Amino acid sequence: MFSATCSIFHKLIDEGDTSAERAQATTALDTMTYFEFIFILHLMNKVLELSNLLSQALQRKSQDIINSLYLVETTKTLLLKLRNDEWDSLLSEVILFCERRNIEVPDMNSIYIERGGRARRQHDQNTVEVHYRRNLFYAAIDVQLQELSYRFNEKSVELLTLSCALEPRSSGQHFKIDDICNLVNKFYPEDFTDVEKEELKVQLCHYEVELSRHEDLKKLSTISELNFFLTLLVSTASAERAFSAMNIVKTTKRNKMEADFFESCLLINIERAIAKNISISSIIDTFKDLKEHRALL
Repeated sequence: MFSATCSIFHKLIDEGDTSAERAQATTALDTMTYFEFIFILHLMNKVLELSNLLSQALQRKSQDIINSLYLVETTKTLLLKLRNDEWDSLLSEVILFCERRNIEVPDMNSIYIERGGRARRQHDQNTVEVHYRRNLFYAAIDVQLQELSYRFNEKSVELLTLSCALEPRSSGQHFKIDDICNLVNKFYPEDFTDVEKEELKVQLCHYEVELSRHEDLKKLSTISELNFFLTLLVSTASAERAFSAMNIVKTTKRNKMEADFFESCLLINIERAIAKNISISSIIDTFKDLKEHRALL
């Protein structure tokens, strides 16, 4: 890929339609054949190669949480190994790459000077080797490690670990009633009353028995599928009530009702329990605040 790209730039330099196009190609080729650019490419390739499996696991619609957590730890371990043990091998690989393509390799023991700059303008007097190792190699890997530690801190890892108890894919292998109760108490304390927390434990006991013998539950692979399965009967009943309400609201005499008005009437009919708590005076006040009217309501 590198050689092919260089060939294209060489062709543009020789056969470019305009001087600006040829100048841009010259600048791009000059940048690509600079040692620092090649070093960064090799470093990026190493880092992305080690984090690729984790990135793919986190992007999947159906995530295996346990596997993702393992990949976080193994990715951090491999990045640390790269940082601590593989500097010499990476540098040798970059130097060999440059020598095979006749690209100038700087003297690693000389003072590093920024490209196009002057040594007296620089505040530090690091060698080339120190600059590449500390300012590029260590810095890039440390950013990746810090990001992983920030994204997967102790609290978030605990949340994900406890959430694995809800994962149906393992046929109940990770299902633990105490873990789910801890999940509720630690992360969702305000969403459950004390009574609901007590009832939850009993409900989970019933679910544990059902999980071991229900074939449909054994076929589920994600938490979202589990949620859909558990709410299917409720959803079906709601849909049936909605269709029944359509026959009540949209009669023969109301067949020209506009869609927005029809949806509003249908919603009130379906959610009658909620609608009963709304007073007529509050509806009038809300309507009055929408815009000015010619007469008082």
